[in-house]
Amino acid sequence: MAEEVREYMAALGFTKLEELIGRSEILDKSEAIDHWKARGLDFSRIFHKPQVGPEVSLSNTERQDHELEEVLDRKFIELSKDALENRKPVKLDLPIKNIDRTAGAMLSGEVATRYGHKGLSEDTIWITLRGSAGQSFGAWLAHGVTLDLIGEGNDYVGKGLSGGRIIVRPPEEAKIVPEESIIVGNTVLYGAITGECYFHGVAGERFGVRNSGALAVVEGTGDHGCEYMTGGVVVVLGGTGRNFAAGMSGGVAYVLDEAGDFEQRCNMAMVDLEPIPAEEQFNAQDQHQINDMESHGLVDLTDMTKDDEKRLRQLIQNHLHYTGSKRARQILENWGEYLPKFIKVMPVEYRRALEEMAEAQAAEDTGLAELEVGMPDAK
Repeated sequence: MAEEVREYMAALGFTKLEELIGRSEILDKSEAIDHWKARGLDFSRIFHKPQVGPEVSLSNTERQDHELEEVLDRKFIELSKDALENRKPVKLDLPIKNIDRTAGAMLSGEVATRYGHKGLSEDTIWITLRGSAGQSFGAWLAHGVTLDLIGEGNDYVGKGLSGGRIIVRPPEEAKIVPEESIIVGNTVLYGAITGECYFHGVAGERFGVRNSGALAVVEGTGDHGCEYMTGGVVVVLGGTGRNFAAGMSGGVAYVLDEAGDFEQRCNMAMVDLEPIPAEEQFNAQDQHQINDMESHGLVDLTDMTKDDEKRLRQLIQNHLHYTGSKRARQILENWGEYLPKFIKVMPVEYRRALEEMAEAQAAEDTGLAELEVGMPDAK
């Protein structure tokens, strides 16, 4: 290839590649312009070479200053030194603007450099932010970091989420109806691997695309929700757009289908839709937890083929705790009425794989037990 390039350059009268850059006048344009698809199109401005002095460069000759020293994460890192160096809890309250992109990414890099993927203890760094976040808010957020955004997020919130927690909720004085209003943009949780998100409002298109392990609660989604999802859990407390679960091969989704027409908007090529059985009664202790908003914690993901009611209720309780969602409270206080309206979206092959793994584990446990019974007592 290099030899062929040298031959072309020699034919054109050039000896260095640098001499070719920006020389649009030597392009052979006739074949492209004469093509029947190009009839009627004027390319003169595209191929025009401006007449400029020798001091003006027509190619990339200097490095661009991305002003990385001024990004919001520098402040995060500076104010979180005690947490980064001594693992001591830190709480911050700062403004954010839509020019502040990938907020939390550089901070997460500092956490990962010191403590690896395991990160810090839960909520070691809690940052409350007020305003409109730029793209990729909370990208690659590390375990131990919580971003609590009072405002709204742009596209790609939680991209590559790696153990952190993201909360997005409207200001208390906002006049919007959260379950009817967009609060985060498109392609949220793209490629997330672990962590949790609570969105007090509606998300745009492709929510949870390629999610492979994160937990998320949202109050509505646009088209293509859970597209190509391979793991994790998504709870939708409202309507969805069309083509839900397209290419979804793993993880589960719980969708509140109040209108009874979710199946028409779900891509059934790789998933089954199942009701959620009532496994236990909603007791007084659960009601007390709702009232004091103290019910939150880890969600059991050991067996995704069962315990659906328990898992779903825990996630909605978490959502109430972190966002104060009236929608979540209404559902929990009327659990018996709402539970039958939830649909579990379960990938067919994912269920089969989980069942085969459970059978293999049971057989292994039985074999070990029989082996122990047959062994002579050690004296």
